[in-house]
Amino acid sequence: MKKYISFFRLRFSMGLQYRTAALAGIATQFFWGFMELMMFRAFYQADSAAFPMSMSATASYVWLQQAFLAFFAVWMMDNEIFDSIVNGNIAYELCRPVSIYTMWFARNIANRLSRAVLRCFPILAVAALIPHPYGIGAPADAGHFVLFLITLILGLAVTVSFCMLVYMLAFFTISPQGLRILFTSAVEFLAGAIVPIPFLPDKIGRVLELLPFASMQNVALRIYSGSMDTDAMRQAVLLQVFWLAAVTAAGRLLCKAAERQVTVQGG
Repeated sequence: MKKYISFFRLRFSMGLQYRTAALAGIATQFFWGFMELMMFRAFYQADSAAFPMSMSATASYVWLQQAFLAFFAVWMMDNEIFDSIVNGNIAYELCRPVSIYTMWFARNIANRLSRAVLRCFPILAVAALIPHPYGIGAPADAGHFVLFLITLILGLAVTVSFCMLVYMLAFFTISPQGLRILFTSAVEFLAGAIVPIPFLPDKIGRVLELLPFASMQNVALRIYSGSMDTDAMRQAVLLQVFWLAAVTAAGRLLCKAAERQVTVQGG
């Protein structure tokens, strides 16, 4: 376990060095957040009663989504991993006395956590100063906030586990670009990153809430914004735990299959 903690610490420390990139990301996310809020504002002014979430809850959802974008954005994958698979440097990884899956999992968690640490606090601080109902509101109570933190961590773990599946599938392709485009495009919609799941038609929303993608960001952000009742929160947390275990198990099995058949070309 110590070696994986070391991988985590090294990657986390390395990620904290990219402060200029973080500043650029903060500016981009503020612009995107305001653009989304203006779009929702137009819809709410037309007929606020037609929407399942209040404008204040939607604003909290948007700002939390921007603050913790690095936790949930599937497109933020580790390019070094894909490069090592394509160019054959994976051979060096296979020579190490470590589990590739666990090592890459720790690296991905550290990369995402370091990006989020640099970006989330400025975004949340400014969003808290924006007037109601366009700023981020306080959680319903302390219990909701604690549950938000728990589901936030579970959502991060589910996201990384899903990305691990994509890394493992890259072993079986000539180029991973097609996989990345396919999965990132689908997950952005299915996870509620483009449109919150409650805004979708009821039948579609009920199906999506049972899929692993809803366990990424949908659960944590909706718990904070107070748009889930007690029964829905209980079911959502159980689904998060279930999908984390299922996707991780599938990724480990796929990793073993990839290690058995991997071929490195060249001398």
